[in-house]
Amino acid sequence: MENENVYEYKNGDYIVVKALENGVNVIGLTRGKDTKLHHTEKLDSGEVLLAQFTEVTSAIKVRGKAEIYTKFGLIVSESQNK
Repeated sequence: MENENVYEYKNGDYIVVKALENGVNVIGLTRGKDTKLHHTEKLDSGEVLLAQFTEVTSAIKVRGKAEIYTKFGLIVSESQNK
């Protein structure tokens, strides 16, 4: 049972991303000496993604028009299609 909680990270904050247009990208970036992309998701309008900051994920980048809900409040990102 040594690896029972490998994916559990109790202190990580969550964000919710709601796409307001098709093709919104949510990109997870790593911790450590070199910041690297480690995961991407593509959302269509109306889709919602719940993401967590973890021991691996230090930053989350949102590209495209979306509502981003955090413990600090609501942030609305702008569209890339201007």
